[in-house]
Amino acid sequence: MRVERIEWDGADATACAAQVRALVPGLEKVTREVGEVIVAVGAHGDQAVRDLGVRFGEVQVENFRVDPGLIQAAPSLIDATLREALMVAARNIAHLARAEAEVLLRPVSAELDAGQRVEVGASPVASAAVYAPGGSGGYPSSVLMGAIPARVAGVGRLVVVSPPAGNGRPSDAVLAACATVGVEEVYAVGGAQAIAALALGTESIRPVDVIAGPGNRYVTEAKRLLAGRVGIDGIAGPSELAVVADGTADPELIALDLCAQAEHGDDGLVVAISPDPALLDRTAELTEALAAQRPSVADPALALVTAPGLELALTLADALSPEHLELAFQGADEASARGRVAGCVFVGSGGATAFGDYAAGSNHVLPTGGAARFGGPLGPGAFMRRTSVVHLGSAAAAELAPHVAAIAETEGFPVHAESALARAKR
Repeated sequence: MRVERIEWDGADATACAAQVRALVPGLEKVTREVGEVIVAVGAHGDQAVRDLGVRFGEVQVENFRVDPGLIQAAPSLIDATLREALMVAARNIAHLARAEAEVLLRPVSAELDAGQRVEVGASPVASAAVYAPGGSGGYPSSVLMGAIPARVAGVGRLVVVSPPAGNGRPSDAVLAACATVGVEEVYAVGGAQAIAALALGTESIRPVDVIAGPGNRYVTEAKRLLAGRVGIDGIAGPSELAVVADGTADPELIALDLCAQAEHGDDGLVVAISPDPALLDRTAELTEALAAQRPSVADPALALVTAPGLELALTLADALSPEHLELAFQGADEASARGRVAGCVFVGSGGATAFGDYAAGSNHVLPTGGAARFGGPLGPGAFMRRTSVVHLGSAAAAELAPHVAAIAETEGFPVHAESALARAKR
């Protein structure tokens, strides 16, 4: 890994966080290339998707749509242990998603001062797509993380896209996950071109209302550039982990967790922050040794930051606003985790990010690149649209109209004022 040691004096957490983030390339590095992909797909549809897939190393695919029969057969083609694991993960994810949806789908109504009534309610979008990254075995977990909240939200048309494997379709594990959650519309397409196809539509792929799911910086930048044309869940990739630890933490476990996160690719970010330089020294030594013995570990940036005290270490973690945050210090509990600025916080003796990635029930589609400052985990809310309904009787209109007129005329909209006052007169 590309190790960077930082001695932080505690003076400016925002500046130190920016120094750490500068170790990895920003999304703007690929904006131009991704923009060209979007233009090509918009102009040439399926043919552009096909040509771009080959250009970026995907298997040539003539028919993007996967035969639903292959999806239904996929669970029987995977190992029984994996099949059971997917079921356990699906149950946990669904349990939390249902609890979230129960709150989100409950309409809110208020009787206001002039007697008008305003109601705000949520409804599912008509269609949504989940992007499941490729890789050696595909990402069946991402299918579950995206499709289950969408199903719970009540989305009617649900699509999964995932890069084709050597046989020209997504892996059996990805297709088995699709079968587990009842998704029958699956396309063997990956990369930024898949996002463009879902947003703009092609001859084979009808556009959707919302695109969710994690991805590399090309996929993430495509979602960002197309936001507004299509709804997106947020900025979810490349992956990152920060660990705040003191001298009581086990450096071997920290090293394992950093290496585990490093499996996601070279463009990720892993960080350890501690007031204990000896812990960081040992963590660096173990991380490099473990990575050298594990071919699946990629080469992301590893920042080892010495902080002047545990509280300042936590302050820096908040400024960094990482996707995943592990609290590995004495006394770390739910109270110390609550209010932290991160996509998902892990505490407890078993608090490894790997559990959240798969089966704990939390969602692994999380804000990255500092987006945890304003975003959060994927859930049913990403697949809902909110609508306000305003009921105004004549008495309420008469009372509010002068106030509407005063504000409208100040803003240079006299016809707004006229419209409101006309209602009041009737």
